[in-house]
Amino acid sequence: MKKILRKFLVNFLSTLLVVSLVASCTTREQLTTNTNTGTGTTGNAPTQETITVYTAIEDDQIAVYLPLFRETHPNINVNIVRDSTGIVTAKLLAEKTNPQADVVWGTAVSSLLIADKEGILAPYAPQGLEKVEEKFRDSRNPPHWVGNNVWMSAFCVNTEETARKNLPIPQSWEDLINPVYRNQIVMSNPASSGTGFLSVSAILQMRGEEKGWEYLEALHQNVAQYMHSGSRPCRAAGTGEFPIGVSFGYRAVRQKNDGEPIEPVFPKEGSGWDIEANALINKSQIKEASKTFLDWAITPEVMAKYAQNFAITSVKTDAPVPQGFPEDPLNQLIENDFQWAAENRDRILAEWSRRFDGKSEPRT
Repeated sequence: MKKILRKFLVNFLSTLLVVSLVASCTTREQLTTNTNTGTGTTGNAPTQETITVYTAIEDDQIAVYLPLFRETHPNINVNIVRDSTGIVTAKLLAEKTNPQADVVWGTAVSSLLIADKEGILAPYAPQGLEKVEEKFRDSRNPPHWVGNNVWMSAFCVNTEETARKNLPIPQSWEDLINPVYRNQIVMSNPASSGTGFLSVSAILQMRGEEKGWEYLEALHQNVAQYMHSGSRPCRAAGTGEFPIGVSFGYRAVRQKNDGEPIEPVFPKEGSGWDIEANALINKSQIKEASKTFLDWAITPEVMAKYAQNFAITSVKTDAPVPQGFPEDPLNQLIENDFQWAAENRDRILAEWSRRFDGKSEPRT
């Protein structure tokens, strides 16, 4: 009797184990199928692909641009990772052997050149490339980067605060080193901000390195703080926290047009500038959705949106120069050697940090 009972229990438990394993395998297969469709459902729902996009484009601009892509490509999920140019660059370099991004969108060319030198970018010629002006895209065929627009340095001057403190409105880089502005200026930190770097690079290129560093030493006496964002100095000026912020044109013009007491000033010696550009990340498996995004990023529809914020776009549009920018924005740009800026970036930032980092705002 005991032998019969034991045999029954062994057979029963063996059968139960087989049923459990089959059920487990079936569940895993269903989950895998649902994950691959990206929909979480069965049936004829279209496959959805996800791409990760690193960008330094301003949040309020992304909110305007990105819905255009989602309207035309609803089956591509875009995971936006937004940060300042310096942080985006650092992430790309840190992830060189295990890239997490699929695409870079709207990040400084001076930084993308560094990433490209490390083999992080893949060549790709997006649809519509022939319409992009040659000086705003990589000259190689196929290119490793393609520009969207140009952004340039500008001063954000709070007219109420300067009047209250009896400060003249600066019109030039030279004006900023006047001792009357002691501790009245905030500026983007070049180690973390593309806007900060383009301003420092512009000064060194315009004046030569020896006189450029002398100028930056004099400017340092008037700077209250170096901020870890291209737009933050202008925001601080807009709220009256400081009278003057060294920032970039779009932010100054936008805040004035929004009713803030800001006067955008484009320095009479010329503005430092950079190109907001796009690139494909070099990965073992490149998604077609990544190429679709890069195609879209230079379409006439999104170029028209870029033109609402920037005086210069890589593809010409019928849009007038936005109110508040110089009438001839190309003439405002200094002679800019992007290759020199990229090759010397680490050296420049190390020297800048050695001299001036003591006034950098704390990192949050």
